[in-house]
Amino acid sequence: MSRYLPFSLALLALPAHADDIVLQRVLVDASRTSQLGIADAAADGTVTQRQLQARTSYRPGELLEATPGLVVSQHSGEGKANQFYLRGFNLDHGTDLRTTVDDMPVNQRSHGHGQGWTDLNFVIPELAARLDYGKGPYSAANGDFASAGATEITYANRLPRSQAAVTLGQDGYRRALLAGSPALGRGSLLYALEALHNDGPFTRGDDYRKLNAVLRYSQGYANNGWHVAAMAYGAHWNATDQIPQRAVASGTLGRFDTVDTTDGGSAHRYSLSGAWRRTADDSASKISAYVIANRLDLYSNFTYFLDDPVAGDQFAQPDRRVTTGLDARHGWHVHAGDVLTSTTVGLQVQNDNIHNGLLRTAARRTLGAIRQDHIVETSAALFIENHTRWTPTLRTVAGLRADRYRFDVASDRRENSGQADDGLFSPSLGLVLGPWAQTEVYFNAGRGFHSNDARGTVIAVDPKTGEPTDRVTPLARSRGLDLGLRSEWLPGLQTTLSLYRLDFDSELVFVGDAGTTEAGRPSRRHGIEFSNYYKPFKWLSLDMDLAYARGRYRDVDSAGQHIPGAVEGVAQLAVTFTPSGPWSGALRLRWFGPRPLVEDNSVRSRASATVNGRIGYRLDRATRLELEAFNLANRRAAAIEYYYASRLRGETQAVDDVHFHPIEARSLRLTLTHSF
Repeated sequence: MSRYLPFSLALLALPAHADDIVLQRVLVDASRTSQLGIADAAADGTVTQRQLQARTSYRPGELLEATPGLVVSQHSGEGKANQFYLRGFNLDHGTDLRTTVDDMPVNQRSHGHGQGWTDLNFVIPELAARLDYGKGPYSAANGDFASAGATEITYANRLPRSQAAVTLGQDGYRRALLAGSPALGRGSLLYALEALHNDGPFTRGDDYRKLNAVLRYSQGYANNGWHVAAMAYGAHWNATDQIPQRAVASGTLGRFDTVDTTDGGSAHRYSLSGAWRRTADDSASKISAYVIANRLDLYSNFTYFLDDPVAGDQFAQPDRRVTTGLDARHGWHVHAGDVLTSTTVGLQVQNDNIHNGLLRTAARRTLGAIRQDHIVETSAALFIENHTRWTPTLRTVAGLRADRYRFDVASDRRENSGQADDGLFSPSLGLVLGPWAQTEVYFNAGRGFHSNDARGTVIAVDPKTGEPTDRVTPLARSRGLDLGLRSEWLPGLQTTLSLYRLDFDSELVFVGDAGTTEAGRPSRRHGIEFSNYYKPFKWLSLDMDLAYARGRYRDVDSAGQHIPGAVEGVAQLAVTFTPSGPWSGALRLRWFGPRPLVEDNSVRSRASATVNGRIGYRLDRATRLELEAFNLANRRAAAIEYYYASRLRGETQAVDDVHFHPIEARSLRLTLTHSF
C-alpha cells in the first residue's frame, strides 16, 4: 500500500550516508515502478496509470484485478457490487478486502445485503492515476476489512489533455465520456461526465443505465497542496441472478435466462470530500475528510419458490446511509548517523447513519417486512507506525493500532434492538533484509480484524422464525504471517514471491439475505503467490501472476473441513505491445481455479479460463481508435457457482443443486477517443 507520507519512503530509500535532502516534484512515467527499498512486504505494490490504461476491463471493478492474485467476478447483472476472491477467500462483496477511492472508504458497514459491501461502479477508470495494494494485516494505517488485502485507487488532480470518448459495443453497450482539467486561478478544475448503457447477453437485458460525474478543484502538488471533490453516481438495472444447473441441463432454461424476471435494483452515491497535505524537510502532515450518501434498492430471488410456492421468494434489501469521516496523520523523520527513522501517528474517525431492511416482495411489490432497522455505527482509531533503516541492508517496520467501535440498533422488534461496543489492539511488525544483488527478503507478522454487522451484535431472535439466535462477536480477529522475496537482479524483470498464513478466530457474518447471523468457524488459509513483470524492450511487457491457497476450518466438525467458496488457484498471463508507431495492443489470459462448494468437498466448482484483448490505432496525435474483445474464445464457463437448495415452479420439493451465473459471451467494443 502507499504509505500516505511519500517523503518518508523517499528518505528510507536513500543510502544511509546521505546528508543533504532536497525534495522535488517528480513525475514517474513507467508501467510498473520499482519497490526495492520502498515496499514493506513482498505482497505490496503499485500499479501506475499507464499499466491501468493498458488493461481490458469489462466493468470498473475489474481494475482491482491489477492486484496479483485478485479475481473480480459477478453473480448478477450490471449495477450490483462485484464478488472478490483473494488469498483463498471468497470475499463476497468486499468483506476482508479494504478498498478506498480518492481517500474515501468504499466498504459499507452493516449493509443490507452484505458486510463490507464494495460497489465500484462509480469509478471512472480514466481518472485513476494509481492503484496501490497490499495483502495481509501488516499496515497500522489499515483497519477494518484489511485482513486479506487492501486496495487504494488514487484519482488524478490533472489530466495530460482533455478528452472526449464514445464507445459502441455488442449487447446494447454504449458509453460516452467527457473529461478535462483546465487551469482555474492558482489551481486546476478537473471535470468528468460519463453516461453508459449495457444490456449484456441475457435474455432479459440488464438495461443498465448509469450517469456519473466528478468535479474536483486542486492546488499544489501531491505532497504540498489540497483538493476538494464532489462526485455523483446513479444507476438502474435489471438482474439475471444465478440459475440452477438442473434447469439448464434439462433445457428448461438457457444459459442466459432467468427465473424471476423482476429482479434488479437501483443505486445512488453522492460524496463531498477534501484533503490537505504539507511536506517539510523533516515532517509531513495530511488531513482528509468526507461525507458520502449512498442508497441501494435491491430485489433478488435465489431460491425461486422454495419458501412461497405461490408468490415466490423474491426479497428486497433497501439500504440508505450517510457516512462521515476524518483521517488525520502527522509524520516526522530523524537522521542520526547511519540510522534513518520515520514515525507516523494518525487518527481515524467514521460514523455511519444507516436505515436498512429486509422485505418480502413479489415483482418488486412489498408483501411484508422481515425486519427494518435504524443503525448508528461509530468507530475511532489511533495508530502509530515506525519505519527505521538501521543499516544499508536492514529495515524494520513496527506498528500499533487501537480501534473502538460502538453499535446502536433500533429495530422494528424490541428484542433485536440495543447497543454494543468493542475494541481491540492490532500490532504489526515487518523486517526487510537487503538489497543484495537487487534482491530483498521480507518477514511480516500482524493482527487485523473485520467488524461484523451491527444487527448481529444485538440480535436476540431470528426475524424469520422467531426462534432465539446467538449474537456475533462485534470485531472478528485475524492473525497473519508472510515470508517473501522481491528481486530485480535480471535487468527488466521484477519478481516477487510470497508465502503466507492467515488465521481467523471466527468467520461470523451477518447474512443480509436471511436477516440473521450465521455462525462461523475458526479458519486457516496458507498459500504461495508468485508474480513477475518483465519488460525486455521498451515497447513490450509481459506479466505472469500465479497464486495457490489452501483454506480449511481449524475445528473438528462432521460436516467437513473445507471452506465453501475458498478459491484454490488463480493465474493471469498478459502481453502488452506499445511500439513507437500508431499500433498497440494487449492480450490477457485469466484462469480462475476450482473451489469447494460444500464443507466435505463432495461438490466443487469448475475452473474457468478466459482471454481478453485489445488493439489500438492512433489516427493522429489527438485521435485514437481502439477495439476491445472480451471472452475471445467464447468459453461457456461460470463466473460464479454456489450449492444450495431451491425449488422451481412445478417442483414438489426442494432440490440441492449447483447454481451458477454465466460468464458473458464473446463481445466487442469499439472506442473513438479525441484529445484536445
